[in-house]
This record gives sequence, C-alpha cells and structure tokens, in this order.
Amino acid sequence: MTSSPLLFIASLGAALILTGCKDSPVQTAEAATPASTTAPLSRDAAVVEPPPALRETLKVAPVEARITRDTQRVSGAVRLDERRVARIGSTVTGRVTSIRANVGERIQAGQVLATVSSTELAHAQLAYLKALSTHQLKQREAQRARALFESGVISEAEMQRRDNDFVEIGYDVSALADQLRVLGMNKTEIDALTRNRRIDSEAHIVSTQEGSLIERRISMGEVLQATEDAFTVADLSHVWVVAEPTEQDAAALRVGQDVEIEIPALGGQRLTGQLIFISDTVNPSTRTVTVRTDLDNSERRLKPDMLAVMLIHSPPQERRVVPARAVVRENNQEHVFVEEAPGRFRLTPVTLDTETADMRPILSGLRGDERIVVDGAFHLNNERRRQELE
Repeated sequence: MTSSPLLFIASLGAALILTGCKDSPVQTAEAATPASTTAPLSRDAAVVEPPPALRETLKVAPVEARITRDTQRVSGAVRLDERRVARIGSTVTGRVTSIRANVGERIQAGQVLATVSSTELAHAQLAYLKALSTHQLKQREAQRARALFESGVISEAEMQRRDNDFVEIGYDVSALADQLRVLGMNKTEIDALTRNRRIDSEAHIVSTQEGSLIERRISMGEVLQATEDAFTVADLSHVWVVAEPTEQDAAALRVGQDVEIEIPALGGQRLTGQLIFISDTVNPSTRTVTVRTDLDNSERRLKPDMLAVMLIHSPPQERRVVPARAVVRENNQEHVFVEEAPGRFRLTPVTLDTETADMRPILSGLRGDERIVVDGAFHLNNERRRQELE
C-alpha cells in the first residue's frame, strides 16, 4: 500500500517526458527528412546513353594487345665513313711537278696522283749508293784478307777486323734502304736503283685505297711538306648517317637497335640499318649525344652532307593499345569511351604513349579488359555534351 504513490509519480513523469518529445525540434527535423529524399539526383556528366540512331553507328571492341615498339625521330645527315677515308700526302718535301688526278674521279689503289721533285730523296739515294759501293769494297777486302791469312801473310786479328768492317757497312746499307722505303720508294724501285746506280729525285704520291677523289689541296709548282695532306680519297660504297638525340632520349638507346633512315632528297625513301655507335660523351653546347648507323651505298645515291631523318626503334614488346581514332580530348586530357553496359558509355581519362601505326599504347587509365568505342567516339562525345546541357 505504501508503494502506490511512488508508482503513480513514476508513471506521471514518463508520460510528461513522452509528451515533451513530441513537441521537440528534433522530432520536427526528423519528420521533414522523408520529404527531402524525393529531390532529383544530378546527372553524371561522364556517362552518356546515346539514342538508337547514334548507337547503331558506333563500333565497340575490346582493348587489343599488340606487338609495338617506341620510335625516336631525330634529324641527322649523311657523313663519310671515316674508316674508309684516306688522307694522302707526300712522303718527302719537294716541289709539285705534275698532278694526275682531279676531284670527282674514281681512283684505284696504287694509282699515281701527283709527282714531287725532291732533293731530300736525291740525297737519300746518293747516301745509299755510296754505302752500297763501300759495302762491295769491304766485301772484296774481307775476301782478300781471308786468302792472305790462309797464306800466312796477315794475322787472324787483321782478318777479323776486315770482316767486321764488311759486316758493319752492311748494316748501313740496310738502314739506308729502309730510309728509302720511308721516303716512298718500293722494293722494285730500290732494286732498280741498286742495279742501275742512277739517282731519280722524283717521288710519286700514290693512292693507298680505291675510291672517289673528294679533295685536292695542292697546285702545280708549290712546295709540299711531308707533313701536309695533298689528296683525300673516300670509299663511298658505305656511308654513315649521324644524328644527335638529346641526352635524355639517348639514355634509352642501345647499340644494335633497328633504325630507319628517311632521305628527303630521295623523295623520303626509307633505308634500314642498325645503330653501330653511341657516343660516351655529351656535347656541352647542345646537350646532345652523337649516334650513327652504317648504310650500303653501292649505287652511290647517298651523298655526303645530305639531310636525313633517323627513326630509332626500340625492341618490340607486347602492349595494350587503343586506336588513335578512339581518343578524344577534353580539358587538355585524353579520354576514351568505355562501355559500362549495353548502350551506356563512360568517358574515361587515360594516359597514352606516342602513336605507332595508328595505335596508341596505354600507359594508365585502363585495366586492359574493357570494351571501348573504336569508331564514332567524336560523335558520341558531342552527344554527351548535348545531354550535359539539358
């Protein structure tokens, strides 16, 4: 009986609390919430659902995997193959008495290009002939001394002295013959000098290789020093194409990479080769690195200093690609349309590599298993813009 007033008071408090909650601002806000969920959702600007007429013109296909390779395009020029160039001069100092070849002519190995009259050569021949005569004299003296020794007329020491004189002058003859060879005389000419004993002061400037005479630096009557180049003969059956990519581009290059060469003067004809040289140094003025390739020129169509374009291809590799016509640009970014569902496409940003054979390798933005719009992307993007404005 004593607990009834307490129970009544507790019930009355609960009732008051419930009554207050019904009139609270929180309850009012909650009541307004269902009404707000009925507001329309904003359209996704990247998604487009084209009308049937446009959809029929689109071509959708999976992202392809193809064997591709990167290509660097570098300006260059045709150059002489330095391994096939001979710079020819006189072996003696003398006056030019005849010139027997002109620039542009085809030259054979061993062909006489010019003649020089040289007192230096004459003096060397004279010294050789004198040593040769002395050698023959010493030979006869040694033979006579041996006969006198055997007859008991002279001592063994005297005989040996005369033998030594003969041997020593033989060394002089050999040394002077070597000097004549250094001055340009060959074995046949030295043998003729030995046989005829007649001095010839004319020295011949002889080509050391077959090729084309591309430069002449002497004139009739001038005095030519032994250290000067008189002619340049080049074998043009092979030439170099030299280019200078930037130091950044050159870092990815390797000797042996495939190269194509475009020659504008030949109507853009493309020739094939390989990189045979990559410089170990950087040109500090241009920040470039010299590279070169070797080309067959048996038809002599390539001329030194012709302009050329070198296309340096990286090794082939399999990569995911999209057609160049599938790419659209929005806000300075490249995109493709990915099919999310039949008739529903999403404009997807991608990062692509440079175009090769009308295909763009994928660097990022796609997994590679998507289906994309490969034909009609331009018109589909116009439709997306139209729907965005509605």
